[in-house]
Amino acid sequence: MGAGGSDGSGGVRRGRSSGPGGSVSGGGLRHGGAGNSAAAGRVGGSSQSCGGGAAGGGNGGAGRVGGRGGIASRGRNGEAGSSRYGSRSGGARRGRGAAVAPPEEFEVDSIPVTLTRKRVKNLNLRVRDADGSVAVSAPPHASREVVAAFVRDRRAWIERTRRALAASPRGRAAAAAPDEVREWRAVVEACVPALIEAWEPIMGVKAGKVAYRNMTSRWGSCQPATGRICINVRLALYPPECLEYVVVHELCHLLERGHGPRFQRLMDTFMPDWRDRRAKLR
Repeated sequence: MGAGGSDGSGGVRRGRSSGPGGSVSGGGLRHGGAGNSAAAGRVGGSSQSCGGGAAGGGNGGAGRVGGRGGIASRGRNGEAGSSRYGSRSGGARRGRGAAVAPPEEFEVDSIPVTLTRKRVKNLNLRVRDADGSVAVSAPPHASREVVAAFVRDRRAWIERTRRALAASPRGRAAAAAPDEVREWRAVVEACVPALIEAWEPIMGVKAGKVAYRNMTSRWGSCQPATGRICINVRLALYPPECLEYVVVHELCHLLERGHGPRFQRLMDTFMPDWRDRRAKLR
């Protein structure tokens, strides 16, 4: 289960949106006739957009199961919370979104900002969940003054997102001391063997070696060829049903390597509420 694809094994991935995120959610504020929306169940999932109906929310669905990946729960590039300025352009274009200059780093009223100029039409702001700094992508022609004004206008939103991230399991994990990580490991190690023992006969599978790691991008992984399963110790910060879900997800990869329709049918059979459990990891 990890970001950046898989090594041929199935995995639950802490992917693009937002992550290990508890249940902290932020309201999405839109300007330009788009109305208000709520982004529920993901940390820093709130978004702001200004302009002609721009759709905010640069975060993809954290916790999704997809192609070669798994369950995603991190923001894109480790970021959560997004804010955009401008109008959405129609359709994908070649080269769109590619950086056209090296990143620029500066401060706006004591807020660390990393500015990346890209072939985009919108100003897009994200709060990095690791350190609370702000990342802004902007069109090549946008001046630093325009970017600074954009950040200042959203200072209150930035502070709210920072507080939400700090209070979330993801924020706690990012600031955890080694002793805390050892405690998480002890909790997960005490629970997983019994879960595997209970689910193996139900699913008709046999797991191999089980490993435990403090991972930033995956909830777990499975090597179908050997039966080896790896579980993220950060699951100790989440409700017990989340750990059970990840265990079943990985065991299911012993029956189906990918995350396609057959995999989802198997999950529906063994754990009908798996989507609800997965949502709690966003």
